[in-house]
Amino acid sequence: VQLQAYGGGLVQAGGSLRLSCAASGRFFDHYALGWFRQAPGNEREFVAGISWGGGSTAYADSVKGRFTVSRGAAKITYLQMNSLEPEDTAVYYCAVNKYGLGHPLRRYDYWSQGTQVTVSS
Repeated sequence: VQLQAYGGGLVQAGGSLRLSCAASGRFFDHYALGWFRQAPGNEREFVAGISWGGGSTAYADSVKGRFTVSRGAAKITYLQMNSLEPEDTAVYYCAVNKYGLGHPLRRYDYWSQGTQVTVSS
């Protein structure tokens, strides 16, 4: 499994960005793909996730109603981020675990490189 995250950039508060995660390799329906972020001095935190086969989703409370995770064609997963806030500034990663949604960060075995999101006030 290989993952590549892209789509980050600089945006003003209130704006939108869409991150993409391109995956390659073999996947099974019980896998889950998660989006995580890490700001300077902070631990990496869960943002949103989606089950590979069933379409179930999960979100951190801080992004509910603003971010949407979805599956596209050709093993691409999106994170649509609306109403961005300066507090959303971080390096964003996508990752895959073999166990499904609801598992902690340590269960994620495959990680992308990061993509920087910067929200100016």
